[in-house]
Amino acid sequence: MTNENALKQPAPHAHTHSHGDDHGHGHADSHAKPHAHAADACCGGASSHGPIPLSPDLGDAGGVPKGAQLFRIATMDCAVEESEIRRALEPVAGVKALRFRLGERTMAITTDEGALPEALAAIRKAGFKPEPLNAAGGPASGTQAAAAPAQIAGMSVGLARLVAALVLAIAAESISFMGFESKGFMAAEMVLALGAIGLAGLDTYKKGFAALVRGRLNINALMAVAVTGAFVIGQWPEAAMVMALYAIAELIEARAVDRARNAIQSLLALAPEQAEVKQPDGSWHTVMANAVALDAVARIRPGERVPLDGVVTAGSSAIDQAPVTGESIPVDKTVGDPVFAGTINQTAALEFRVTAVAANTTLARIIHAVEEAQGSRAPTQRFVDRFAAIYTPTVFVLALAVAVLTPLFMDWTWLQALYKALVLLVIACPCALVISTPVTVVSALAAAARRGILIKGGTYLEEARKLKAIALDKTGTITEGKPKLVASSLLDASGNEAAVFAIAASIAGRSDHPVSKAIAEGLKGAREEAGEADGFTALAGRGVQATVGGQAYVLGNHRLIEERGLCTPALEAELKGHEEAGRTVTLLASNTAVLALFAVADTIKLSSQAAVAELRALGVVPVMLTGDNAATAKSIGTHAGIEDVRGNLLPEDKLAAVKALQQRYGAVAMTGDGINDAPALAQADIGFAMGGAGTDTAMEAADVVIMNDDLRRIPETIRLSRRAHAVLWQNISLALGIKAVFFVLAVFGSATMWMAVFADMGASLLVVANGLRLMRASR
Repeated sequence: MTNENALKQPAPHAHTHSHGDDHGHGHADSHAKPHAHAADACCGGASSHGPIPLSPDLGDAGGVPKGAQLFRIATMDCAVEESEIRRALEPVAGVKALRFRLGERTMAITTDEGALPEALAAIRKAGFKPEPLNAAGGPASGTQAAAAPAQIAGMSVGLARLVAALVLAIAAESISFMGFESKGFMAAEMVLALGAIGLAGLDTYKKGFAALVRGRLNINALMAVAVTGAFVIGQWPEAAMVMALYAIAELIEARAVDRARNAIQSLLALAPEQAEVKQPDGSWHTVMANAVALDAVARIRPGERVPLDGVVTAGSSAIDQAPVTGESIPVDKTVGDPVFAGTINQTAALEFRVTAVAANTTLARIIHAVEEAQGSRAPTQRFVDRFAAIYTPTVFVLALAVAVLTPLFMDWTWLQALYKALVLLVIACPCALVISTPVTVVSALAAAARRGILIKGGTYLEEARKLKAIALDKTGTITEGKPKLVASSLLDASGNEAAVFAIAASIAGRSDHPVSKAIAEGLKGAREEAGEADGFTALAGRGVQATVGGQAYVLGNHRLIEERGLCTPALEAELKGHEEAGRTVTLLASNTAVLALFAVADTIKLSSQAAVAELRALGVVPVMLTGDNAATAKSIGTHAGIEDVRGNLLPEDKLAAVKALQQRYGAVAMTGDGINDAPALAQADIGFAMGGAGTDTAMEAADVVIMNDDLRRIPETIRLSRRAHAVLWQNISLALGIKAVFFVLAVFGSATMWMAVFADMGASLLVVANGLRLMRASR
């Protein structure tokens, strides 16, 4: 029995290094830092979120901090709004912690007693309307009856209002185009324009005015100044058209961004709202899934989805686990096997004991982890934020220079100069630039989650493409993680194979040693043919002995047979061959002869060879680090296609090996699932944990969790990282390129304000659509 044959328990992944990301994962690693954005994520402006921390004290899987009040803010769909709310709350005494979920448009706020009204007043003054929700995310009493229907209804009303604004703007443009110059037509033109601006731009003006009062230059401030300026200089139809087009494009863009942010939320629909639960009197009643208590017994029929996590207590069936683990092949389940919420029962009825309430199922924790990852800042996103913080004020100053200086030094009238400056203000908005990164990152995170790859943040998504080497644990990572009977042979030519194997099965069945269990499992069909083993005795470090049918036998290792003087040169040669192949050999012997040989090994996963080949094709060097003996390690490594194999390693040896690999190759990942992997996982640039489905610690342990133990998900993660990086820079190039073209046209050509809006929002929609392409990876 090797020292890694038993299944290992995952260990907490205590990172001691820093990836430079601002985490909001909620998992226990020492590099998780307070959430603080370096700059606004949308539309520029330097930002410092001040002393209000991101609360780490999570009250449930939904991420609502204990003692916090939950609010929905319908117009908070971009990180700039989060920044503005944080900034508005900085002077309010008594605000202890904030937690934002942009995808859900929710804010959890923890305050001292009596400070909440002042905090809400500050948020409203900044132009936002916080609506109270209960801890589960539903409306509190006295608010709208249901959040989702209200949001849909609000969206419909908002779209109708914007369409009406666009109709009025087109009417004003039509009057201007036809060239009517009478006072009546001019008055009608002005009234239509005012109506369009009023319908489309009230929210923009409120937010813009609030930003200007605080000395902020965000998109709302820029649009408010530009539209007001155009109206003042008599460009009424154009001012109306700009505001209407901007508002409509904002709505379309927000819906597109929501598609990316809420992609993972579609998984929630996979878990049924109701469960059939066994009552104390033995009857079955259907109840709401969120009301089912731990250890309750539930039942699912063929074709139904599993409502909650649990352990099978009765029945056998095949379960489609693709929603949780990404596995395409159904998994057989019987008594004692785990089942996960959202998976699909296929062939027969099952009863299971509930092991997690609805808010804490594996599916819910996957969604929570991805939502937390969406809130973290990827390196490219932080770079773009810093760039936008400089870019917007710079363009604003340039527009001011155009308005003031060009009439003095160029042949422009003051009106022409002012108009061109207003066009530049519209172009100045870096929304397309800044929105390109979160949409791309979120799309990639959602695509990965649908494939059973749980990436804990944008940093790890981006950094995976840089990996040059990956250290792989053996047991449970490359191999199945449990011993199996792989070879058996009858050594006594005069014996009956069936009878001898039945004796071995009977004796092995009495032992709880992993090797004996593997033999008993491998010979379970033969066990019934022999009588029960009596006088069972363990021989420490050697094996066991027992009596079957009145005759004494031993089932033990090489040493036991040598001590009994039963070894022969032929047996020694056969044992040597098995041991060189990394197998643990057990022998059945009577008092006079060795009767049979049984070889047990931890078998390699079917996916491991393909995974190693894919890693090599990507230019990543695979290295095996294991505590197992050198012969076994070499055998497994050869089968997997790994040349660099290192055995007999203690936890500190694995740590030293990872450090050496980092010095030699650069960025290095570590993949493991056990306690002895924790130091190496902490040292590695990215830690991959295997087998996160149903394993609480693994879900919290590493930077990337492979939910279904399939090693091929690691090269898939690297490929996704490379694609995401390429799309990120495509989007940045698109956004800056389009702005550069219209910037030149605005100054030296004939670009109009509404053309500038089309350019800006067109670029935004282009980068959003390009980022959403990454979600195809999950299909």
